[in-house]
Amino acid sequence: MKLQIAALMSLMGTSMAFTSTPSFATQSSSTSLEATRRESLSSIFTTSAATLATLTTLSTPAFAAREPRPEYLTEPTEAFKESERQRDEFRRNQLLLKKKFTSLLDRLTFESTTEAELVTDLDQLRALVIETGGLPLGIKKDEMVKIIRAKKAKGFWPTNVEISYQGLTREIAYQQSPNREKDTANPL
Repeated sequence: MKLQIAALMSLMGTSMAFTSTPSFATQSSSTSLEATRRESLSSIFTTSAATLATLTTLSTPAFAAREPRPEYLTEPTEAFKESERQRDEFRRNQLLLKKKFTSLLDRLTFESTTEAELVTDLDQLRALVIETGGLPLGIKKDEMVKIIRAKKAKGFWPTNVEISYQGLTREIAYQQSPNREKDTANPL
């Protein structure tokens, strides 16, 4: 450890501590100064080379003792295959639910003209929201509300249809709420 610290210090330019002649000695003639500089530079280079060689020989066994890097899997594991199967099944179910929702919304928007048809479609949408526990992936509450309000803006929208529409929006808000579970032990 001490050897490594000494080697690092010499590499950082403090190798003058290893020289036999101090480089800061003052002499009157310029030739003796040049000689001192030459001696100090040569001693710096020799000590640096020696410490570098020492470091490489000391550090080689440390690198050899390192654990090998983990190899990447070539084949997926069984757990990964199972989770992929579950994801695919979930996506397929969500696409089927989205198809049901869009068919009901299309019927509500384009085919239903009487009060009874509008109420039935809105009640079926509400029942589908209850059955699925919310909206499927790909259908957002805001988009569905825009579609229904566009139908409402076209004219015929009786009170019973509005009641069914409000019930649908409340049910969606309830199903999407994170506070759906009731605390039965709490009387409030």
